[in-house]
Amino acid sequence: MMWDEAEFRAFAPADRSELVDLWERCELVRSWNHPGLDIDRKLAVDPEHLLVLSLRGRIVGSVMVGYEGHRGWVNYLAVDPDLRGHGFGRHLMEAAERVLADLGCPKVNLQVRGGNDAALAFYRALGYDVDDAVSLGKRLVVDPHP
Repeated sequence: MMWDEAEFRAFAPADRSELVDLWERCELVRSWNHPGLDIDRKLAVDPEHLLVLSLRGRIVGSVMVGYEGHRGWVNYLAVDPDLRGHGFGRHLMEAAERVLADLGCPKVNLQVRGGNDAALAFYRALGYDVDDAVSLGKRLVVDPHP
């Protein structure tokens, strides 16, 4: 069983290149995202909430958890495309929810890009519903292209 060999832990600096590679293979990185800077920013705020899942010494999953006192947020949920369907994503989301619950967070929010029906189905199976809200954003810093 793969689970016997899986290790769930906080990100370590040695994980950086493998984690960025995972995010790229999972198509989470866009031209406006600089994954290295996103890692640095998270490490500056609450490094213990950038979590990775390793299997046989290889990073196969991640989740970035945040809480600002009102809502919890989940970003960069990723599972190696070759290992999807084995429960790793569910395991990562359960861990993220435990972190947030332990912090006293009343509600979790996350965003899914339009057209990503597989991700929507995944989150719905975990009990998430689409909120009647419009997501707005404004870049305060334009990152250099990775």
